[in-house]
Amino acid sequence: MRKLKNNELERLSVTDFKTAKKTPIIIVLDNVRSLNNIGSVFRTSDAFLIEKIYLCGITATPPHKDIHKTALGSTETVTWEYVENTMDVIEALKTKNIQVCAIEQAEKAILLNDFSPKANTKYAFVFGNEVKGVAQQVVSASDNVIEIPQYGSKHSLNISVSCGVVLWDVFSKLLVNSR
Repeated sequence: MRKLKNNELERLSVTDFKTAKKTPIIIVLDNVRSLNNIGSVFRTSDAFLIEKIYLCGITATPPHKDIHKTALGSTETVTWEYVENTMDVIEALKTKNIQVCAIEQAEKAILLNDFSPKANTKYAFVFGNEVKGVAQQVVSASDNVIEIPQYGSKHSLNISVSCGVVLWDVFSKLLVNSR
């Protein structure tokens, strides 16, 4: 086997990305403090053609050199918006019949491997602060809470890792459902 060169990867241009059909997923970052985590979420969102990212509360916004360092230009491809209050975003999404899912460890959470996204449904996945997680008010207002099963001693994943795990899982399930 031979590794592919960058020019063999069939990457979309910024213009082509903007006009491409998007995956019916929105990301909401609830008070994420790490600029590197924010950049990683942008980069992962670009990889899976995510529709939009909402940056809320203390979550920093582009342009910023530390976001750019991990985003690698994806802040130019993925649509984003800053909204100070996360609950304002949640309420607005719910009025549009978008299913809001907090990614958190909570009572009655659905394990990610048991979560079955429905075709023709748009989802918003909320990821929280590195220490405090998703705010309780946001968890309470969500349609579902999804938990990533973990079996070690920490039961804690970095937010950018959690985002990658959830997006890959849901993206792959949506692909299977669309066939």
